[in-house]
Parts: sequence; C-alpha cells; structure tokens
Amino acid sequence: MACDTAFRIVAGHYLRDLTAHHQATCEGDVDAVHQMRLALTRLRTAIAFFLPMVGGPQQARLGEELKWLNTHLGAVRDLDVAIERLKEIYKRRPRAEYRSWSRERAESQRRLTRALRSARYRRLNNSIADWIEKGSWATKRGRQAATSRACPVTEYSARKLMRWREKLIKKSRKLEAIGPRKRHQLRLMNKRFSYAIEAVTGLVSAGDSSRLRTTLKVLRRAQRSLGQLNDDARCRSLATTLGQSSDELSQIFLGARREKRLMRTAAAAYEKLAELKPLRIQIIKA
Repeated sequence: MACDTAFRIVAGHYLRDLTAHHQATCEGDVDAVHQMRLALTRLRTAIAFFLPMVGGPQQARLGEELKWLNTHLGAVRDLDVAIERLKEIYKRRPRAEYRSWSRERAESQRRLTRALRSARYRRLNNSIADWIEKGSWATKRGRQAATSRACPVTEYSARKLMRWREKLIKKSRKLEAIGPRKRHQLRLMNKRFSYAIEAVTGLVSAGDSSRLRTTLKVLRRAQRSLGQLNDDARCRSLATTLGQSSDELSQIFLGARREKRLMRTAAAAYEKLAELKPLRIQIIKA
C-alpha cells in the first residue's frame, strides 16, 4: 500500500469518527466530547505522521482551523475531567466549589456548541474532507512529491517510527527534573507516537505486530502517569481561574506525594522503552 492511499484511509477514518459525535457533543454529552476530541487528536497525528508528503500552505491553513476546534473541545474536556475528580473526592457532599465548576462547564459548552454549529466549522469539515481526498499534496508535481506518495507505507513507517522513538527517549531523560511545560510536551509526543503505532500495526507481519504491541504497552503506562499529572496541573490552573486556589484544592489537584509517584512510574516506563529492541519493521506486501 502506497503512502497516499494509507493517508486517505487513516485520515478519512478519523474524520468520520469526528463527525459521528458532532450532534451528541453539541447536546453536551460528556463521552461524546471526549470521543470527538480523541478523533481530532488522532486526525492531527495522522497529518503530522505524513507531514513530509502532505505539508504545504493548504495543510498549514487547515492545521490552524483544527487547532481552533481543539481549543473549544479542550476547554470543555478539561472541565469534565476536573468535575469528575471532584465527584470522586467529595462524593455526595454538596460543595460550593463543585457548583461553580458546573456553571463554568455549562458556559464552555455553550461556546463549543456555537462553534460546532457555525459556518466556520462546516467549512472546515468540508475543506478537510476535500483536502484528504484531492488536496494540493495529491497533485504536487516533481520527482520528490511523486516518490513520497508512492513510497510503501510500511517502509515509510519503519523510518518514521524509529525517529519518533529516538526523539521520545532523548526527551524523557531526566524526566523528574523538567518543569510542567516540557512535561506536557513530552506527554504529547508520547501520545502522538502511540497513535502512530496503532495506525500501522495492522500493516506489518505478526512478529513485528507483537513488538509494536509491547512498545505500545510501555507507552500507555507512561501516558497514564503523564496524563494524570497534566490533568492535575490543568485542574489546579482552572481552580485558580475560578478563584478557588484553597489549600484543599491544591492538595487534590497536585499533591507532592502523588506527583512524585506518578513521575517515578513514567520514568520507569521510559527506561523500559529504552531497553526494548528498536522497532525494525519488515516491509510486507499490502
């Protein structure tokens, strides 16, 4: 399977997932918001993975629009995570803090619904669908462009995954010494690498697939810890924004003992990743 065909299949699949949750997300369904944002993240990852082939002015413009959409979805999703955390801690006890978070969530949902029902969103959805199938990347002239499109996806993936793996291992060194911003960037790299592996697992031999799944298991272990750290940091930031930076909320959303435990777990996962044999995908016929 050539890279251009693979990109259309993968990106098209994630775009359909995105639109499938549109109505329920507009209605405020918590799971639909999560699934729509997840599909969007996977779509953006697919574009990043094939960027040497699909990159250009048209992709850059669409990328900005996808970022706009992600901002709206992320605002609601962050509040959903925070509210769920408060529910677990406070259980059935009514709390003023919880009520104020719910009001903020309702306002963020209204802004998200307006965005999803806007002409801007409809243009984005139509433009990205057309671009995936017959964008400027697909008709770009020149030997290099033609070679990129015709390259077997397994061959391309082998090189790309190797580079992303090496970069992730390098960035994960001294994890416990880096700040929240760099840790967030590392989490995004981890997620991107995981989604890329999931996308190509079905294109390789059984032995390679097994190695990819082993790598994916380690990445998910690190992702869980980094994700919880990121959720805590976002919740604490939101608490401050809402004027609720009390000692109790600070302990809930980023306690020192919890942070150290999660950091150790993530660091151990990356040590394991470095010990695994490098991914050497064998090229097979599609």
